[in-house]
Amino acid sequence: MSAILGRKLGMTSIFTDDGNFVPCTVIEAGPCPVVQVKTKDNDGYDAVQIGYESIAERKVNRPRAGHFAKNDVEPTRHLKEFRQLVAKVKNGDIITVEAFATGDKVKVSATSKGKGFQGVVRRHHFGGVGMATHGQSDRPRAPGSIGSSSYPSRVFKGMRMAGRMGGTRITIRNLTVLRVMPEQNLLLVKGSIPGAMNSVVEIVKL
Repeated sequence: MSAILGRKLGMTSIFTDDGNFVPCTVIEAGPCPVVQVKTKDNDGYDAVQIGYESIAERKVNRPRAGHFAKNDVEPTRHLKEFRQLVAKVKNGDIITVEAFATGDKVKVSATSKGKGFQGVVRRHHFGGVGMATHGQSDRPRAPGSIGSSSYPSRVFKGMRMAGRMGGTRITIRNLTVLRVMPEQNLLLVKGSIPGAMNSVVEIVKL
């Protein structure tokens, strides 16, 4: 099982070998240095910590700079642990897109686009109150009753209401790798993935 960090560059469409025109997402992935290999004996669990996007040492705070220096790795902007990464790696190894191949199934995790404070029609697909008659002319997108006065006389936990929408961690599984371009560090993944352009994504081979 392999894992890598990258950035979502955007979407395009390509022709596959069988002539189908397929939409896909372009991801600039890696190279990602292995910063630390955690073991059950030393850390209580097995995991591999990888970095992404090299930065100057002056831009790293002291605790993190010490962590990179201890493991003899150049500082990176992003750090991520993968417990699923069971490959035989050691500190300083570089993970590239060559760890993936055309046809591999992957899962992609990222933070979805934030939509701000939204009402129930957009956030939960409510239909609104309905007709603009019978005294309802000013409530076409209202949520309706959320708890009657006599019973239950309260609002139940989990009631779908207006609130902050988006900006949450989303994982999509079973996406297919359509093309690997090692020269440009690019992965082309079939379909869409969460996140805005230039947002950091995690890719794990299933």
